[in-house]
Amino acid sequence: MRRPVKWLVGAVAAVVVLVVAALILVPFLVDTPRVQALIASNASQALGRPVKFRSMSISVLPLPAVALHGLEIAEDPHFGTEPFLKLETGKVRLKLVPLLTGRVELGDIKLTKPVITVIQAADGRMNISTLGAGPKEPPSEPKAAERAPRGGGGTGGGGAAPAAAISIDHGAVAYISHGKAGATSQYRVEDLDLTLTGGAPQLAFKGDFKVKPGDLVVKVADGQVALNGGKSLTEAPLRGVVTLDGKDIGELVKNALGPTPAFGGALKGKLALSGTLGSPAVAGDIELAKPSVSQLQPSCPEPKRRTLTLGTLKLNAGYRDQVLAARPLTTALGDGTITGQLSLSLAQGMRVQLADLAIKALPLEKALVDYLCQGYAITGALDLTGATSFSAHDVFNTLSGPGALKIGRGKVVGPRALALLGGIVRLGGAVSSLLSADLPNVGDSPLEFESITGTYQIVNGVLNTKDLLYTSRPMKILIAGSYGFATERMDLDMTVSHGRGELKAKVTGHASSPSIRVNPATILREVDRGGTIDKGLGDLLKKIR
Repeated sequence: MRRPVKWLVGAVAAVVVLVVAALILVPFLVDTPRVQALIASNASQALGRPVKFRSMSISVLPLPAVALHGLEIAEDPHFGTEPFLKLETGKVRLKLVPLLTGRVELGDIKLTKPVITVIQAADGRMNISTLGAGPKEPPSEPKAAERAPRGGGGTGGGGAAPAAAISIDHGAVAYISHGKAGATSQYRVEDLDLTLTGGAPQLAFKGDFKVKPGDLVVKVADGQVALNGGKSLTEAPLRGVVTLDGKDIGELVKNALGPTPAFGGALKGKLALSGTLGSPAVAGDIELAKPSVSQLQPSCPEPKRRTLTLGTLKLNAGYRDQVLAARPLTTALGDGTITGQLSLSLAQGMRVQLADLAIKALPLEKALVDYLCQGYAITGALDLTGATSFSAHDVFNTLSGPGALKIGRGKVVGPRALALLGGIVRLGGAVSSLLSADLPNVGDSPLEFESITGTYQIVNGVLNTKDLLYTSRPMKILIAGSYGFATERMDLDMTVSHGRGELKAKVTGHASSPSIRVNPATILREVDRGGTIDKGLGDLLKKIR
């Protein structure tokens, strides 16, 4: 063997021996109490919260590392006493070369299965908002007892340098939101994998996780946080790309709104991340394929459970300060379309607002007959413009907004509506035989109409109208008055105009069994009032007796 080759082999062997010796000596080179104090002190300083761990151990292979056992980060006292973060074991890699010179420099940090609790108070404040808001003075130097070398070694001067990368593996985050009315909603993030690299002034991150209930998969790419030593961590600006993928939103919505009605649909979205770490914002496109609502309808024949399925719901959406805005929102039902400007406030008990609402050619039969089995159901294509707002937790008592509608050719098919019209005509027919001749068999079978038009104003679940006009070949009906969606109470003035006369009626009471009062003086326009009405009134009085 040539001499240079022997020298090379000898040099390599020497390096290998040196590295092995260094690895063997790592536990003796690391001043464990001092490193423990430095890690706890630096972490507490950075987070503005007390940080503690039960114990620390050192490993040498594959690279020198410190394992922290029983790690806890304290909660902000304003939000509770339970720890903000709990971790059974976290591993901090130590850089070997600085260690051999007596300095401690942190390498990668890996947190396996941490459990984090994020709390939002009723006023919108979150417990993460105070992270990094502690005193900015440098951490105090550990006591002399903590600087005692272990096994004759020492760390020399200086603190721990920042970590090169931090990763979270299979983490869990519990999100608890307290509403103003005392309601609490809870979600859980599971399988959180997150990697942070770099340092001041720019921190990069990427990751993915699942939101439960609902198994909504969220991925974050190209994430960046701009750090500023003069501000708290939650004030750091954010940017990145967020993608959403959920096979079914049913469980997600159930947790927020309750078990009934049940909602469904597959969710996909791509959003740009902005805002700050304490108040993030997103904006982009979201699609909900085959959105559906399902509910038991007692008034329906079997099957009692009915489902209404819309066309793909598309949102050009943005979320900031607990408000989801969609401008525009578009969907469809059958051949009809629905568009509007949506605003959903999570801070006000799921308050929904729909501005610039426009409905075109929506088939009412699918909603009123097939899904609701409504007693006052009609068929026909609905055109509507207006606006509406309501609380998702109590739609019928909070529904409000103005509108104008037109329903094209269709039929009155609801049994309650047919019974009401039939009752009015029968009472009027008892006074005027001409009314019976003009309007035969009203209430016995579906009534065809040419159109229904009108304007309305809804306030806290009560609809008011002055000009709702029903037009058919045999008659026109002008309706003015009020109807309560939650109470089903009605107070309506109805004017029925037919070929040779007019009838006015007052309808009050519950929609299931309304009270009908007919004004006999309005029945005829062009007949002899001396004989026909007197005879009709006499016959009616005999029937009443």
